[in-house]
Amino acid sequence: MRDILGATFLLCLPALAQAHDYTLGDLTIAHPMAFETAKTAQTAGGFLEITNTGTEDDVLLEVRADFPRVELHESKEKDGVATMSHVESISVPAGQTVALKPGGYHVMFMGLGGDPFEEGERVPATLVFEKAGEIEVEFAVEPRGSGAGSHSGHSGHGG
Repeated sequence: MRDILGATFLLCLPALAQAHDYTLGDLTIAHPMAFETAKTAQTAGGFLEITNTGTEDDVLLEVRADFPRVELHESKEKDGVATMSHVESISVPAGQTVALKPGGYHVMFMGLGGDPFEEGERVPATLVFEKAGEIEVEFAVEPRGSGAGSHSGHSGHGG
């Protein structure tokens, strides 16, 4: 029986390694991730979900990481034209989940400078919230097109 349990645990290790959630007060930050980038890429998108189980709204004010610039962005499509713009903050209403995902809100890591995001890499960052404060997280770098991003509402090619 112990051998069966051990084998089952080993089979679950890849899923456990991918599942990484963080809690800060009433906020749960689910699966921060980024897609691998080309060697020449100067930017990368970061994605995650924030669930606010509390009774008060909160706001994601910024993301800090060791890059020349890190900003919160929003992608929109209007009349068939996709645009991306910097946003000062992202509201996280009480009792709701906000998804930072391709085609919507996301984190932009800018100035990669020839150091691409590679599959399996972890990118440390600090999320700064208006009420909950700060929390250190790691964005797991996943391959594009593998479906890896689809398990937390992530899909497509971010950035």
